[in-house]
Amino acid sequence: MKPSEQTTQQIERFLKKIAQKFPTNDEISALTDIHVRVSQESGEMLAFDDDDNEITRCVVEQWIGNNDEDFYDSVERTLNNTMNASAKLIENLGILKPYSFVLENDEKENIAELFIADDDTVIIGKDLMEGLDKDLDSFLNDLLKEE
Repeated sequence: MKPSEQTTQQIERFLKKIAQKFPTNDEISALTDIHVRVSQESGEMLAFDDDDNEITRCVVEQWIGNNDEDFYDSVERTLNNTMNASAKLIENLGILKPYSFVLENDEKENIAELFIADDDTVIIGKDLMEGLDKDLDSFLNDLLKEE
C-alpha cells in the first residue's frame, strides 16, 4: 500500500502534536518512550507514554478497514519514511535520551522499533541493523584467524 499525500500529511501533523507535548527547553524532565498504536480496523493511530497515558491521536483514512496481510509492514515503512523526513523534529524532543518510538498493534504487542534517539546516535528503522550478526561473526572470525 503506497501512502497517499493525505496520509503523509496526517502522520506529519501527528508527529508535530507529539513534539508540542514534549517541547525542547533547558530542563528535560520527561523519561519515556513513545508507543504508537495503530488499529487496522478503525485506522486510528494513538501515541502513548510508558505509563499508557495518551499523548495524541488521529485517524488515517487510508488505513480504515484495511485488511491487507502486510498492513503493519506497510504502516512501519510509511512511518519510517515520514519520521526520516521529520528527523530534526523528533530527535530533539524534550525527552531524556535515549528514547524510542515503538509501533504496536491493537493488543499492545510490539511490532517494530521505528526510531531510536540517543545523545550522539539516531537510528531510524531496522534496515541499519540487518546483517549485523553476520558482520560481527565475520569480524570475530577474522580476529581469531590472525592469532
